[in-house]
Amino acid sequence: MDSPQWDVIIAGCGPTGAMLAAELRLHDVRVLVLEKETEPVSSARLVGLHIRSIELMAMRGLLDRMLHHGRQRPAGGFFAAIAKPAPKGLDSTHAYLLGIPQPVVVRLLEEHAIHLGAQVRRGCAVAGFEQDDEGVTVEQADGEQLRSRYLVGCDGGRSTVRKLLGVGFPGEPSRNETLMGEMHVGAPQEEIAAKVAEIQETNRIFSLRPFGAGVHRVVVPVAGVSDRAEPPTLEDFKQHLRAIAGTDFGVHSPRWLSRFGDATRLAEHYRVGRVLLAGDAAHIHPPTGGQGLNLGVQDAFNLGWKLAAQIRGWAPETLLDTYQAERHPVAEDVLDNTRAQMELLSTEPGPQAVRRLLTELMDFDEVNRYLIEKITATGIRYDFGEGPDLLGRRLPDIDVKQGRLYDLLHRGRGLLLDRTGRLTVGGWSDRVDHLADPTAALDAPCALLRPDGHVAWVGDDQEDLDDHLSRWFGNPAN
Repeated sequence: MDSPQWDVIIAGCGPTGAMLAAELRLHDVRVLVLEKETEPVSSARLVGLHIRSIELMAMRGLLDRMLHHGRQRPAGGFFAAIAKPAPKGLDSTHAYLLGIPQPVVVRLLEEHAIHLGAQVRRGCAVAGFEQDDEGVTVEQADGEQLRSRYLVGCDGGRSTVRKLLGVGFPGEPSRNETLMGEMHVGAPQEEIAAKVAEIQETNRIFSLRPFGAGVHRVVVPVAGVSDRAEPPTLEDFKQHLRAIAGTDFGVHSPRWLSRFGDATRLAEHYRVGRVLLAGDAAHIHPPTGGQGLNLGVQDAFNLGWKLAAQIRGWAPETLLDTYQAERHPVAEDVLDNTRAQMELLSTEPGPQAVRRLLTELMDFDEVNRYLIEKITATGIRYDFGEGPDLLGRRLPDIDVKQGRLYDLLHRGRGLLLDRTGRLTVGGWSDRVDHLADPTAALDAPCALLRPDGHVAWVGDDQEDLDDHLSRWFGNPAN
């Protein structure tokens, strides 16, 4: 059989697919992204980048561009929309939410990937594939066949790749849906505010939030489920606004309209042979807490360097398996916390009683901090075995002698942060950088960082370090 034209074909050029393409290109992997839509989505739907995703953008030198197009907001009030401010002293130099239009996120990540050498083909849908021991043959909707070493499905909750792969997607189907959009509103702001406050006493999902210039973000819960493939109309919004509020507030001239359900599902496997899943193709859940896009981008960040290592030939035998081992439990936790949040948004007496109790508990700093770290993904600790608390966690953007730590991670390589000045990365120097800095703001003698910023080793012994370099970065080059 002919050798593969590509190392990796990615189905889908949303945030997850574009991020993954860029991460692979940092390691000179030949990447082709197939996107079924002919044009990028133009609707200006706002999303929130949480602290961990903001940190990832800083690690790759993308944050300044994101900040230019976004708006920083306080990092609080996320969990079930319980209005509590973020606790003081969050362990990040980026302790804020970045509100930014989703199309801008996709555009910036796609431009980044293309700048690094990825190819993106629009109007090209994956219609089928077959895998063997050497690679994957991908068939497009027009019948053209392409050959790659790996295929990654980043093609959304209705993922064609996942369905063709036959991976189970257990969970709960949608029972209710919510209409969301941005549109101009004709009613006076005082009237809107009074009516929204009245309704939110019993219906916490409903909202009309002003954005200025007469434009509001409108969120309207709807009983039952419609065909999500069909976007809602302005008349749908008017009808359901009248049903809940007794008025449609004079809504007109929408910027964008969408609907989402409350389905919660998780793929049984993230990898079958040479085909992998990431982002919404692997997990879907209600948007409560704003974790969806963040979870997918973080999947890509975890997978990219591992898949690249496999392709470049230096990956330890089990490295690619750690993708599912690490990210599947994270998605399970996100699905559980969104289930809990949805219950707390219920108007039933029982959930409302629990909500009142949790609201009281969140006055305790430890409770509020725990929930913020859960939503923002800064509390994640991968299971790397026994060791200090720092092991398996992400390292914040600490001060180092060259400036900031994350500025040293733009190339997607590992990093030995060495406060002793006695250690070396030796034969791993082609994939791991070394910074000897006794002044680094690190509460440990030395730390080995993976390309995703998680701490793979803490200590000061060269032999122990070499063992962990082998575990994560394979055999030394010499």
